[in-house]
This record gives sequence, structure tokens and C-alpha cells, in this order.
Amino acid sequence: MSSRRRLRDHMTQADSGQITAFVVVMATALILLAGLVLDGGLTLSARERALGLAQEAARAGAQGVNLAIYRQSGNLVLSPALAAADAQQYLASTGSQGTVQVTGNIVTVTVTITQRMQILDAAGLHAITVHASASATPDRGILGVG
Repeated sequence: MSSRRRLRDHMTQADSGQITAFVVVMATALILLAGLVLDGGLTLSARERALGLAQEAARAGAQGVNLAIYRQSGNLVLSPALAAADAQQYLASTGSQGTVQVTGNIVTVTVTITQRMQILDAAGLHAITVHASASATPDRGILGVG
């Protein structure tokens, strides 16, 4: 056997397995990249869903007007207990969890959603919790006139 052939055979044996390691690393990287895309999209969707729920719950709470004051003076003043109850009732009707705060004439709702990961769960990231807040105030009609 010539020395040239022995060198080629030796190099072939020394290089064996390097392609396999490269393929494993690249496949893992591609799966993690797909996980970032898919699970990142799901997380953004959960954030938008939480924001929509918070906005709707705040609007529902802003309808909790104190009717006695409104009938006497025509002023829209929230009844804090009624406003909070209306917002909580809306959240309950959608199966959502959140907090409601009524300060003066402003209803603020914060919704929390836990989004489970689909692909990144295999990498140890099981879920991400997203929060969104929205506020609303009572108003008359579309243009605010009576």
C-alpha cells in the first residue's frame, strides 16, 4: 500500500463522524428556531387576546354608572362597586383571570394569560405569562353629547 493511499485512508477514518455531529447540531438549532417562531407567535397572540379582554372588561365596568347621581344632576359618576362587579362579570363570562381597579371615574382592568409552549417546552421553557391592562371611563353617546 502506498503512503499516499494510507494517508488518504487515515484522513477518511479521522474525519468520520464529523458530519454526523454537524447534522445533529444544525437540526437542533433549526428545531429551536422553529420553536422561537411558533411559540413567539403564540405568545404575541396571547398578549393581543389579553389586551382585547382587558379593553372589553374595562368598557363593561365603565357602564356601572351611579344612576341616582345621573338622574339628579346628569353627571356620569361611576359606582365603584357596580363598575368592579360589571368588569369582573365580563372576565368571568370569558373564562379569563384579571384584576379590576376603580379610581374616580376610571376603570382599569389587568388580564393575565399563561401561554403554554408547544416546541420550546422540550427545551425547558414550559409556559410564558403575559399581562395586559386597559382603562375606560363613562361617556355619553358617540360624540360625548347628550
